[in-house]
Amino acid sequence: MMMMSNSMKPAWLEGLMAETFFGGCGVHENRRKNEKNVFCLLCCLSICPHCLPSHRSHPLLQVRRYVYHDVVRLGDLEKLIDCSYIQPYTINNAKVIFLNQRPQSRSCKGSANNCFTCDRILQDPFHFCSLSCKVNHLVDQGEDLSAILYRIDESDFAFSQFEGLRMDSSEIIDDEGQITPSSILENPLQYRGSSCSSDIMGSSGTAHEPEVLKKKEKNGFLQGNFFSLSSRRKGSPHRAPLS
Repeated sequence: MMMMSNSMKPAWLEGLMAETFFGGCGVHENRRKNEKNVFCLLCCLSICPHCLPSHRSHPLLQVRRYVYHDVVRLGDLEKLIDCSYIQPYTINNAKVIFLNQRPQSRSCKGSANNCFTCDRILQDPFHFCSLSCKVNHLVDQGEDLSAILYRIDESDFAFSQFEGLRMDSSEIIDDEGQITPSSILENPLQYRGSSCSSDIMGSSGTAHEPEVLKKKEKNGFLQGNFFSLSSRRKGSPHRAPLS
């Protein structure tokens, strides 16, 4: 039997970086909330919330999305693989890691600190902008991946973590008990295409949101520019007196 090279990616890691998430589930195409936002670490494929009962005894990892790119919470990912030197980003008060590199509008070569794989500008002391950038760099260098991989503790990725998902509505409840539209972590800013100096992330690795008026009146409308129809007097309009 041919021995597997230590620089080869295990099936779950290869699948996690290659899978397509947030597409509709073909098995449950007629069901609501059928986005494939969970990765089964045993079957090495993406599944939707309706698939979860079939994977009840398997280790499961939740994938989220930020500005059209897949992310995983750092707290989850670092239980599987050494995430050191991968730049994390703080989104919705949670640190996340991008699974794959993101397209750039121009090369950032020559900057003080760049990703070893894709040249995206980074903060010190980080060397990689995503999980795939670190893994691919180590593979290209012939490094032993087993040195950064951890044994999967299935209790850390148990089915019970998803029992709070409300698949019959348009909302799910996140880990802090707050209601969010879905597991997609979207920035309200339009994605402008990342560049060296105009990345959507700030220098601290924190996503910046525009200042939006969030105060509401008791009737649920935003302040200003809204008029109640009930306050309009019925009857014939009154003409202005002739001068």
